[in-house]
Amino acid sequence: QVQLAESGGGVVQPGGSLTLSCAASRSIFSRNAMAWYRQAPGKQREWVAVITDGGITIYADAVKGRFTISRDNTKNTVYLKMNNPKPDDTAAYYCNTRDRSKFGTWGQGTQVTVSS
Repeated sequence: QVQLAESGGGVVQPGGSLTLSCAASRSIFSRNAMAWYRQAPGKQREWVAVITDGGITIYADAVKGRFTISRDNTKNTVYLKMNNPKPDDTAAYYCNTRDRSKFGTWGQGTQVTVSS
């Protein structure tokens, strides 16, 4: 059973816009804070944005003011809208719970490449 499935990645120009989606299983999504993570080649996976079950959001400094995380609790889906992306945002993007102890099986991720 697939627990997490990311989609929406691609090639985007600096200053453009892209929206990522993550469909999660109900057992992973329900009542849990969800997060987007990313991993660039040769670097460790890092968190990007968090959204609680109630809709409170937190962002890493690197993306604050440019990215927006949201969730649809009726669809067990979390989104990441990337505005004004920069080349340093190039990475594979993943979603999972914010709480490490509740991690689901990682999905395949979705690749985002920011390039002109």
